[in-house]
Amino acid sequence: MFYTVKVKDYIRVPPAMFNLGKQEAVLKNIKATYDNHVSKEFGYVIGVISTGNIKEGVIIPGDGAGYYETEFELLVFRPEVNELVFGKVRDITDFGAFIDIGGVEGMVHISQSMDDFVSFSKEKVLQGKKTGQTVKVGDRCKARIIAVSYKDQNNPKIGLTMRQEGLGRVEWVDQMNSAPKAKEDSE
Repeated sequence: MFYTVKVKDYIRVPPAMFNLGKQEAVLKNIKATYDNHVSKEFGYVIGVISTGNIKEGVIIPGDGAGYYETEFELLVFRPEVNELVFGKVRDITDFGAFIDIGGVEGMVHISQSMDDFVSFSKEKVLQGKKTGQTVKVGDRCKARIIAVSYKDQNNPKIGLTMRQEGLGRVEWVDQMNSAPKAKEDSE
């Protein structure tokens, strides 16, 4: 889920940036610190939306940099378990598919790619034995988040599934929705 988050922090402006205006120098340092930042607290920081109140700076003896208490807003993506996401297959390996879900990558294990026995081919295609359905690089897919881990801050993991009804390649979902529904007995 995408959120806007209000943050209050002390932003360090090095002496080399004192020639810039306060607003510009602080904004550059907020972006350098927070753009593409990943943490359990924020999730994935997509970007800085705006800066608010910037208080007077303080210079710390021995450092020489100015520190400005600043309020600003961030756009973040916090993946949540059971959330539905759309994405595009970026890569296929012998153990699953990597899907770009909007600047963030999730992984669908081969066992979670479809409700079928799945094989991997050297052409980087996952194919179901009974259904003949395939998943390949470039396919647009609908998936559900089943796991989120920030254990390794430099490489957080998002686990996805496409085995549930209504999930998978967008073409499969469209075909399921347009297929005639079985009529129930009215007796």
